Amino acid sequence: MTESADLATGSEIALGVDPADIGRAPSSLRVFVGGVLRSWGGRIGVAILLLLVLVAVIGPLVRPHSPDAVIGIPFQPPGGGAPLGTDILGRDVFSRVLSGGWLLLAVAVSSTVVAYLVGGTLGIWAGYRRGRPIDLGTVVVSDTFISIPPIVFALILVAGLGAGAIVVAAAITAVQIPPVIRLVRSFALTVTQTEYVEAAVARGERTPAILRREILPNLWPLIMADFGIRLAYSVILFASLSFLGFGQAPPAADWGLMISENRGGIVIQPWAVLVPVFAIAALAIGTNLAGDAFARSVSRSGRRG
Repeated sequence: MTESADLATGSEIALGVDPADIGRAPSSLRVFVGGVLRSWGGRIGVAILLLLVLVAVIGPLVRPHSPDAVIGIPFQPPGGGAPLGTDILGRDVFSRVLSGGWLLLAVAVSSTVVAYLVGGTLGIWAGYRRGRPIDLGTVVVSDTFISIPPIVFALILVAGLGAGAIVVAAAITAVQIPPVIRLVRSFALTVTQTEYVEAAVARGERTPAILRREILPNLWPLIMADFGIRLAYSVILFASLSFLGFGQAPPAADWGLMISENRGGIVIQPWAVLVPVFAIAALAIGTNLAGDAFARSVSRSGRRG
């Protein structure tokens, strides 16, 4: 095995993908959907995701009360017009849960997508230019940032730029870019050694065409498998920063902020804390289950190829 293949192995095994399967992975939408739905874990993950996306999108339209409206005494138990009770200010927990998921989902998805657009582009370019200054420089810079704990890196950025959903989204994107660069580069290092890429180089095709036509299509399934892991991490990181008070400012309805606001009354009215906790956990678990199912499908399909 070559040196570049050795560098790739660790990340690929983490996804359950054999390095030998790179370059033969399926790329169609049909295979993507079929791979996720083939296993019970994938079906459960997709079902959880669909339910939570529905709650995040439709919830603000069907909530029984305004998320800021005081409808009872603080920490009132479930009953009457509050099926999940009230929070620390007497607001309806159910309405706030229905209203608090859309921003979490939007920030997690957008941050992960942007991280892959930037980090994936740099990773493919560095992998194709293996051993050259641009590759070595990219590796050094990305490894330097990877060595910093992600939550610390995010807190430094947020502390310097200020709180708010946009700043938190930018911080999550910045945290995700270095590991994406490292992972995509490791995949690209293996693909660039395949015969069809070498043939394209021999034909005199330009670098952008080789990256777009020969390398990216074979990385796409593996990128999608890793995307679920990154998305789940973005969910947890955004919720953590919201819990610490760096996300939306009160009285905004946000699942992470709800946990922070109501944790003092968990013994009196636990639903104000437990429901957003379960919602965040379910979103992360569902994403991981779907991503893991697709990663396993990629590995099986590659071996059959």
